[in-house]
Amino acid sequence: MARVVSPFVILAFVFFVGVVTSNGPLQDFCVADLKSPVLVNGYPCKHPSSVSANDFYFGGLHLMGNTSNPFGSKVTPVYVTQLPGLNTLGIALARVDFAPWGINPPHTHPRATEIMTVLEGSLEVGFITSNPENRHITRVLCKGDVFVFPVNLVHYQRNNGNTNAIAISALSSQNPGVNPIANVIFGAKPDIAPDILAKTFQTTDEDVCNLQKKF
Repeated sequence: MARVVSPFVILAFVFFVGVVTSNGPLQDFCVADLKSPVLVNGYPCKHPSSVSANDFYFGGLHLMGNTSNPFGSKVTPVYVTQLPGLNTLGIALARVDFAPWGINPPHTHPRATEIMTVLEGSLEVGFITSNPENRHITRVLCKGDVFVFPVNLVHYQRNNGNTNAIAISALSSQNPGVNPIANVIFGAKPDIAPDILAKTFQTTDEDVCNLQKKF
């Protein structure tokens, strides 16, 4: 004999699943307690009574980053570690400064899509679609132009002018992460065996060792 399930049981189950799978905030804010020893997926919350306006404030994004490095670029992040009030909100910012012909080398953000606006100068930007197509989608941006880099795809920017360039990026995570391709491959600790990389890049062990020394 078949059992009849009460509609109230079904309603309760649907409500429970809806609550468990909800991605929305469960409180007004969750300011990150950066000093907490508790390990969670993100940062634990400060007690609301100890939160102040400074937890939601970051100053200095008007200042130019130091681009005197081999790449000729500098990223100034405004992530949860710089602005604890971003915790659980799923957004972040970054200022990117470029010296003439400077580059922000190919990299990925494992947890975020990025949307970039050029404030000054001109940038050549691009991203590469996933294997096997590996399609290179690229464009030159001028002041006021906007470009989006989909989550976790390899992308880059280059100043293609003789003056400094500035861009602001918004990212869809309070902690987007960054994987610079060269640093990840040649700067791994401990080193990836040179013969593995030599076969991967179809070069010699000596070339790989020289690159590893740079990273």
